[in-house]
Amino acid sequence: MDQYRRDFIKLTGLGLASAALPQGASGMPAVRAAGPQQFNMCNYAAPKLETVRIGFIGLGNRGMAAVERMNKIAGVEIRAVCDLREGKVNEAIQLVAGNGHKPQGYHTSPDAWKKLCERGDLDLVYIVTPWALHTPMAVFSMNHGKHVCVEVPAAKTIDECWELVETSEKTRKHCMMTENCCYDFSELLTLNLARQGFFGEITYAEGAYIHNLQEYVFDKERFYQMWELKELSQRTGNLYPTHGLGPICQVMNINRGDAMDYLVSMSNNDFVMAGTARSLAANDPDFKPFVGKPFNGMMNTSTIRTKKGKTIMVQFDVASPRPYSRIQLVSGTKGAALKYPEPARIAQGHEWLSPEAYKALETEHTPPIVKKIGEAAKQVGGHGGMDFLMDWRTIDCLRNGLPLDQDVYDAALWSSIGPLSEWSVAHRSNSIDVPDFTRGSWKTNAPIDISMEKGGTTGVRL
Repeated sequence: MDQYRRDFIKLTGLGLASAALPQGASGMPAVRAAGPQQFNMCNYAAPKLETVRIGFIGLGNRGMAAVERMNKIAGVEIRAVCDLREGKVNEAIQLVAGNGHKPQGYHTSPDAWKKLCERGDLDLVYIVTPWALHTPMAVFSMNHGKHVCVEVPAAKTIDECWELVETSEKTRKHCMMTENCCYDFSELLTLNLARQGFFGEITYAEGAYIHNLQEYVFDKERFYQMWELKELSQRTGNLYPTHGLGPICQVMNINRGDAMDYLVSMSNNDFVMAGTARSLAANDPDFKPFVGKPFNGMMNTSTIRTKKGKTIMVQFDVASPRPYSRIQLVSGTKGAALKYPEPARIAQGHEWLSPEAYKALETEHTPPIVKKIGEAAKQVGGHGGMDFLMDWRTIDCLRNGLPLDQDVYDAALWSSIGPLSEWSVAHRSNSIDVPDFTRGSWKTNAPIDISMEKGGTTGVRL
């Protein structure tokens, strides 16, 4: 990228040179310039809430699971639930009735969720809907005085990323993307060891979302109205980066001591999904709209360089018949950690530690949150317990007036890899600057507090 182009992107605040393409050709609209930071939401502690009153929007597979988890956390009142399907609303109401929750159901129209957000008796709106609705619902909720938990990715475009940031700063309401993989036990151990200097200075990391989802995305019942299949047939890039990226960013203190600088991204062709769509369409007219669509490539690889000269690789593949992997490689000047293929491993030299040595290290350096609530999380479940750890920690922070582990800048940055990668892929893998959603505050923002020296007072209903 020549200096003129870099200067243009920085001056406009785009992080995208969309003007080089006809409107819509890259799947991204022109991006407005961002104004000055209104308020720094990093490490912001909102006033404590004795009871966290929650409304849920979206009661599909993950939405209903979120309702079930929150139903097991003390200090929570589930007051409203919303979905397009009346049956799902009734199921959620019945699910929580045993713990004394009496939520009002909303399902009468596609805009019924707005009535939920407008209520004056909610503190938190939990959004688990198709991707395109995440930002509009989160922004509307914050503008109506609610904190927000929103599923990944929090935004689909750079414009939406900035809208989340600006709204959170203006309203001083938390906007947390529910990146559950930051609470996986292995990732938490790696983060705790990194904080203690075990790996030295972290210089390189790899993350991924490699998960063969074909049987799910072509299942008409799995994703309501086949919304995820539509995403995969309309966009080409690293569309779901946050599961692999989130834990890495926390380990590398991205937005809190370092920042992403620029990105390059490359995708191969689709060799499977278009053929599957054609085959299904021969007998099912519901799949005919997908015939001839340019499905996302089998594998996308995106690489990111940080302001301090460190690098990150993030991959995305939901079509190849491969074992599940988020990679989770962390490499430093004194050691390394790798989660996949399991079992997780740690090294401080040419060989991985023996299973016995790993276990001893894990026992000695068990993260404080795992000591506090880990066993209860495993009993509740949700991806091995990490989903419950995430929800419990969020509620405990809100009830004790503590900063959340993930803020709106994380939500925007981690989500931005999707549209940035789309641009790079469409431009022969040219590099593109990553917007600084903190507007320079990354230089002084403190790392997240994982000590658990404050809070930890919220109980669990097993």
